[in-house]
Amino acid sequence: MNLIVAVDRNWGIGKDGKLLYSLPEDMRFFRETTSGKVVVMGRGTLESMPGGRPLKNRTNVVLSTSVQGEGFFAARNLPELFVQVKQYPPEDVFVIGGESLYQSLLNYCSVAYITKVEAAVNADRFFPDLDRLDNWVLTSVSESREHEGTSFRFCKYENKSPEPF
Repeated sequence: MNLIVAVDRNWGIGKDGKLLYSLPEDMRFFRETTSGKVVVMGRGTLESMPGGRPLKNRTNVVLSTSVQGEGFFAARNLPELFVQVKQYPPEDVFVIGGESLYQSLLNYCSVAYITKVEAAVNADRFFPDLDRLDNWVLTSVSESREHEGTSFRFCKYENKSPEPF
């Protein structure tokens, strides 16, 4: 299993239920990386999607005890989620948020695709700082890119000892 997220300098990921930054190149990277794959999200992330709808061209799995709807599989707890995602190759499964789901599934992920934005805002949702976790290793960093004065890099981290599920 993998994860994908954009973070600021303080590992912030959101504020008031919204992403911190809208970077077209990052959105394109997310779309290209997850298209045709399985995306795993919490209820809040689903509700933050345009129209509160699942993402197109992906298998959507939502972890929530209360969400109902069409176009996605629902799992009420982690054991149900694991049953659902075991049907797919692990490299095709991407955790896409939010904060509590990232925290719950981080140790089960093998690869983290992190867009690091060289700015900081007043976030209210955060991602764990992988640079401070012993089992995560930064394995690649892109050249710096910029959009309307905001610099960012695409980073790849690998977990030396992901937990089985």
